[in-house]
Amino acid sequence: MVEQVLLHPTYFPSIAQFHLILNKPCVLEVSDNYQKQTLRNRTYIYGANGKQSLNLPIKHVGGDTGRQLFKDVKVENNFLWQRLHWKSLETAYRTSPYFEYYEDDLVRIFEKQYTYLLDVNIDTIETVLACLLVHINFDKTKTYEAEPQGVKDYRFLSSAKKKYSVTMPSYHQIFSDKYGFIPNLSILDLLFHEGPNTQEFLTKVKV
Repeated sequence: MVEQVLLHPTYFPSIAQFHLILNKPCVLEVSDNYQKQTLRNRTYIYGANGKQSLNLPIKHVGGDTGRQLFKDVKVENNFLWQRLHWKSLETAYRTSPYFEYYEDDLVRIFEKQYTYLLDVNIDTIETVLACLLVHINFDKTKTYEAEPQGVKDYRFLSSAKKKYSVTMPSYHQIFSDKYGFIPNLSILDLLFHEGPNTQEFLTKVKV
């Protein structure tokens, strides 16, 4: 029996995360507290000036601790984040081989009204899977466990600060002549450059 892995559903997940999503049975962590400085509301793309962060604004709660469950975190729609993110993606990837091939599917995320961050993140995962012609029914956690049993814990992949080892082949990136190959960006970077070859590429990633 193939071991399940435990992942946070992040915003347009990294290549490392998507490798696991496609190649392992995944359980999505939806029962823990929200943590700042993570990829839950952030993704990295390759822009004209190198590695670029796209940050999704959230509503911060008050109180002594400021803690809230991940599934209760709301998007701050007073900031026009969707317009900004889509413009950034167009600027970065309009001339990539497969941007136009997938843009009609992806642009819907930036036109839809969202209330909760978790819904945005799951939509980004399911939309990319649809672009790859893959459908997956995910299990989701019912309760939070600091040391989960029966699954391999890859929740650390959502950290924007923690260093971890990922190996992958290089692929051509539009701005690589200026800044070289940048590994493990958002799955969008791989999708726009490799298109239908994305799924095969992800089998070669090691986390």
